[in-house]
Amino acid sequence: MNMYLRGSIGLFITVLLLSGCEQQNVSQVATPQMAQATAVSYVKVSLSTHNIDTKLQGRVTASKEAEVRPQVSGIIQKRLFTEGQMVEQGQTLYQIESETYQAAYNEAKATLNSAVAVFDAAKLKDERYANLLKIEGVSQQDADEAHAAHIEAKANVEMYQAAVDTAKINLKYTKVLAPISGRIGISSVTEGALVSAQQDSALATIRTLDPIYVDMTQSSKSLLKMRKLMLDKGINQGTTDVTLTLEDGSDYELTGELKMQEVAVDASTGAVTLRAEFPNPNGFLLPGMFVRASVNEGVNNKAILVPQQGIYHSATDKTYAYVINQDNMVEKRSVEIASAVDNKWVVTDGLSSNDKLLVEGSSKVRPGSQVKPIQVEMDSYGVMIAHVDNDQVTLASQGSK
Repeated sequence: MNMYLRGSIGLFITVLLLSGCEQQNVSQVATPQMAQATAVSYVKVSLSTHNIDTKLQGRVTASKEAEVRPQVSGIIQKRLFTEGQMVEQGQTLYQIESETYQAAYNEAKATLNSAVAVFDAAKLKDERYANLLKIEGVSQQDADEAHAAHIEAKANVEMYQAAVDTAKINLKYTKVLAPISGRIGISSVTEGALVSAQQDSALATIRTLDPIYVDMTQSSKSLLKMRKLMLDKGINQGTTDVTLTLEDGSDYELTGELKMQEVAVDASTGAVTLRAEFPNPNGFLLPGMFVRASVNEGVNNKAILVPQQGIYHSATDKTYAYVINQDNMVEKRSVEIASAVDNKWVVTDGLSSNDKLLVEGSSKVRPGSQVKPIQVEMDSYGVMIAHVDNDQVTLASQGSK
């Protein structure tokens, strides 16, 4: 009996030991399988409205510019404007010595009066001889000579009238007028200077600064890419609004409008010139300034914008991303990006709405890995906010890769 009891107890202990070993083996097998499900963070890809803004370099230029030049020769008697001030079209800027031109006008006018007197006499003689010819009071030759003298006298009147008009115009040109309204620059001559109608240098330059133009250059390659994108992706035409960043990094407070695009490509640079018009009531923009412009060329209502830390670049400059599929496994996808917007990439191909884009934990997994996904969102600073039991927990961003 004691031997039977001892045998039963020994058998029971053996069964327990075997059971414990089996459970330990099961546990050791299960642990590695569970370790394969690595926790990673993802964002859900969604569609959004994106304004396609092209960044271009540009120069400020006056909307109107005119060089003031003399149209007659002479001595400058007076300068009648203040350098750097506004002038109005038709305003007298310089007075050139006019006595010589006044005398020429008076002489031409006197010559015209003499020619008119000769014409009146020739006209009367022609009419009288024409009447006498009807009654054979004069010969045909005398009548013809009287008529010819009449015609010649009339031509002389017209010639001397033209001389009077020319002399009058030259006299008028002794007052050098502003051809346009705008701000006038530095005068290149002073009172007493001799100027010529054929001189190369301008007396001064007038520029219209409000409104003002900004001329930008865009490569023909970028232009073609944008046009193809608008055709292929169904992107709507933009507002043509233009904003400026000045040389010191500050933003110009007023918005301009794209007015035209050059119809030809510059063969030496391969670029196309675009012109925008800006209001400039305070004269803040000056011709020659270098600026950086942003042109709204299109609006994509189905754009895909994803965090930069979800997009990777290979050694061959190919871009790709990791996506979590329905089985919570990692897939590697090739993607195409168009541009960067703040801390996001604009993806044109490779991702779709509702895709789960891996943004944190990529160094711990590889394509085909089983993962435990945690959905996150990105705030405006690129920091991830994880969803854990309906509470928001801030996670450190890995940054762009």
